[in-house]
Order: sequence, then C-alpha cells, then structure tokens
Amino acid sequence: MFIEFSTHSAWEYRYRRLFHQNIRGLYNKTDELVNSWTTESPHILCLTEHHLHNHEINSTCIQQYNIGARYCRKNHKGGGVSIFVHDSLTFSTVELDGFCRDHDLEVCAVQLHFSSIISYILCVYRPPTGNFSYFLSSLEFVLNQIYSNSINIFICGDININYLDNTNNKLQLDTLLASYELYSIADFPTRISNTSSTAIDNIFIDILKNTNYTITPLPNGLSDHDAQILTLHNIKRYNIKANYFTKRLINEYTISEFKFNLRHESWVEIFTNDNVDSTFTNFLNTYLRIFYHSFPLKKAYHKRFNKPWMTTGIKTSSQHKRD
Repeated sequence: MFIEFSTHSAWEYRYRRLFHQNIRGLYNKTDELVNSWTTESPHILCLTEHHLHNHEINSTCIQQYNIGARYCRKNHKGGGVSIFVHDSLTFSTVELDGFCRDHDLEVCAVQLHFSSIISYILCVYRPPTGNFSYFLSSLEFVLNQIYSNSINIFICGDININYLDNTNNKLQLDTLLASYELYSIADFPTRISNTSSTAIDNIFIDILKNTNYTITPLPNGLSDHDAQILTLHNIKRYNIKANYFTKRLINEYTISEFKFNLRHESWVEIFTNDNVDSTFTNFLNTYLRIFYHSFPLKKAYHKRFNKPWMTTGIKTSSQHKRD
C-alpha cells in the first residue's frame, strides 16, 4: 500500500544575500538586528565579536534563523564569531575549532548549496594585537582543508587590516588569498569615527565564479562598525526535487513485533460480543491498530534526472523489457 506524489525539477534563477557585521556584543541586540534590514532579510548572517559563551550563543534566538556555526573564546573575554543561516536553506557545520586561537584567529564555517555548486561561508575575526604570522598560516591550513576548483568560497569578517591603505599585512593577505582565487570586494569605509575612516571589515570572493554581485555598507547603529551586505544576483541553481512515495516499513524486526503484539492482545471485546457485525468491527479495528503500529509509514525518495538521449522509443522498449 502506497501513495505516490510526483514533482518536477527545474532551473531556478534567484539571488542570495550575505550579511556581515562586527556586532561588538550580540546580547540584547537580536531584535534590533532583525529590525535593521532595509529590504528583505539576508540568507546568511555572519557576526564577529559576539562576546558570548557557548551556552549563551546556543540559546540565542534570531527569528527565522538557525545557528550554523560558532566559535567562542575559551580563555579570554569578548571576541567570537558566528554564522546564522536562514530557515529556507539547508547547511552543515564545518569543524574548524582546531585552527582557532584566542586573540590570533577566530573562525567558523558552514557548507551549503548557495548556488549551483557547493559553497563554503567562512566568518573570520583577527584581533588587532594578534600574531599575524599565526593568523596567515592557520588561515592557509583552513583553506587547504576545504579548497577545490569545484566549490565556491566566501570569506567575510573583521580582519583589522585597513584596505584603504597599502600595507605589508594587506599585501601578504592578498597574496595568500589570490592563490585560492579570492579577492577583496569592499572598497568603502566600514568603521568611521571623528578622527579616522578605515575599511577593516571585508568580504573576499571568487570574482570569476561570482560575476554579478553588489556590495553595500549598512550603518545601523548597533556597533561602531558598519555592516556589509553582499548580494549575488541571478544565481542559476538546479532545484532538484525528489519524487517520493510512502510505504510500510516491513522487515524481519517489524514482522516480529507484529506477531508479538497479536499474540499478547486480549481480544476481550471480540469474544464477549454476541453481535456478529459488532464482533467483526471490533476485530478489524484491533487488527488494524496493531498493523499500523507495527508497520509505520515511511517516506521513500528517488531522484529522476532528465536524459536528453532517452527517446520515446527507448522508453517503450525498456518498459516492454521490464514487463
């Protein structure tokens, strides 16, 4: 017994929005953060310097978002990085805690189908007084672990390197990231004060894989850092929807459970009733109750892909062969 529901696959064109901000403490700012969107909600939230412990960020609720990855400082206050993923996307967490060291490199990452290929989103924080050599070498280890030509990598965060100036640290980081086809795209100040204007927050992408994008600042008053919003336009994504059907889970274990439940059923209402119709109804209800309990419905999926070479004649011949 099964009921089958058919669906279809299609190419979809859409956009994705990635949000980053050095939030300077996330506690009691989640509502203000959600209310700060000037347009539609971003798909990915990357927050640096959340200042929370593990148990605090795990219990942090941002409406319509799930915590995707996070790093919390182990021995010092402040700092920390986190990624929240919109409910509409599926993701998996990339384990990078082994590369993190308080005050030198704090990083977390998620993997998801952000476009037609697998994408990795990395959120990075480099404190200004940290060991820059350790930061570079550890970031290279992280990229070596995940990099391949078939994936798309996005790095965003507060790296405390002013990209409005040409410094030796900027040159070293650019050289490292260029070897992975990653380039800076934030060309505007992200931290503005009465005495300075710097671009120490940035987003790095593969500009060959992501040719149609916009990046804009978002001053929202939640921190002394402005947020950055990256919008990827006209993403061509193959939306594979699996055909599925429901079937009873029948195997040696469920059959044994079915026999056991039948054997230990009292059947009192059946044998104490003189009305034949009522007796049969009671028997059928009891039997079906045990049957449905022992053999629960399970949803089974199978994917179907269009094959241009599969002509009507081949399909007909294949069906005759199966018959």
